[in-house]
Amino acid sequence: MAPQREWFEKDYYAVLGLESGASDREIQRAYRRLAKANHPDANPGDAAAEERFKEISAAHEVLGDADKRKEYDQVREMVASGGGGFAPGGFGAGGFGPGFEDATFQFDDGGGLGDILGNLFGARQGGARRRGRAPTGPVRGADLEAELHLDFIDAVHGVTTSVGVTSDAPCSVCGGNGAEPGTFPQPCPTCDGTGAVAVDQGPFSFSQVCPTCGGRGQVIEHRCKKCRGTGVERRRRDVKVRVPAGVSDGQRIRVKGRGAAGRNGGPPGDLYVVVRVGLHPLFGRQGKTNLTIKVPVTFPEAVLGAQVKVPTLESPVTVKVPAGTQSGKTVRVRGRGIQPAKGEPGDLLVTFEVVVPADLTEDQRAAVAALAEQLAGNPREQLGV
Repeated sequence: MAPQREWFEKDYYAVLGLESGASDREIQRAYRRLAKANHPDANPGDAAAEERFKEISAAHEVLGDADKRKEYDQVREMVASGGGGFAPGGFGAGGFGPGFEDATFQFDDGGGLGDILGNLFGARQGGARRRGRAPTGPVRGADLEAELHLDFIDAVHGVTTSVGVTSDAPCSVCGGNGAEPGTFPQPCPTCDGTGAVAVDQGPFSFSQVCPTCGGRGQVIEHRCKKCRGTGVERRRRDVKVRVPAGVSDGQRIRVKGRGAAGRNGGPPGDLYVVVRVGLHPLFGRQGKTNLTIKVPVTFPEAVLGAQVKVPTLESPVTVKVPAGTQSGKTVRVRGRGIQPAKGEPGDLLVTFEVVVPADLTEDQRAAVAALAEQLAGNPREQLGV
């Protein structure tokens, strides 16, 4: 991928509140935290939060991709050291002079700098000038994040549902091309559709954004009234999400191509759906596939042993209570846990809790007292008291 102009101007690490040596895990954590806090759905009507969310998404798009991050680090290192004719501070701060704020240099392509900066730089070869692509060409849409709250049972069995997202989307009138229905964008006559024009300055050749089309390579004579020629509009839409069986609380599901719309013909971003699973009145979870349940048993059942019925996600099963069971003992019922989308089902972990009666009749109290006399030994003997 060729570096973007923003790479020279934006410190994406600072946007995420990180140092340049941050780990991939730290980048992901920072992105999720900041994206959640600044998401438009959480800050309706807050234009500043929306802009921060866009910056955070752009930073994650670069730093969250190993290859893009490597190129970005190389470019930022050159900018910081003043290499290749750049002064620290990026564009407009290196003494280029007024009028060249939107310009990119073209040097002889001897490798190194030319390889790293890709098509931001052209070269003179044999007297012919090679045009670079405009820095404002197609731009991929931002990745979005949304939360989906699911019932415990729906999360266990899997479900197909939808999640509401408010974001940039292709214009519903022009379909994204920015032109009124019945008309179409035309190649720019000034730049021949490249989006850039060349300006000679002595030994150098500058590639500037085409002043006619603004770098798009196309001109729109009759702009769409709905989107004013941008090709995108902000609206709420429902995105279909297929949740796999056994999804865990906090798990992220990627819905490819359903993020924000791209600009200037760029592809859309992706939507990441964070699943929040509700609690169940009976069952809990241990790991991804094991179910847990607490089952009360009486004192006689715990002492003498018994067979008790235990609910599962399907039909009840009979579980043996071993004689002498202590409160908190757990037994495993294999294969009666959660069936994931792939792989074997988990187990049901049954924890017995001995119920101690609080209200006794006189006869019951006498029976317990008689039993106590028959039970020898001091269970606190090892405490030395």
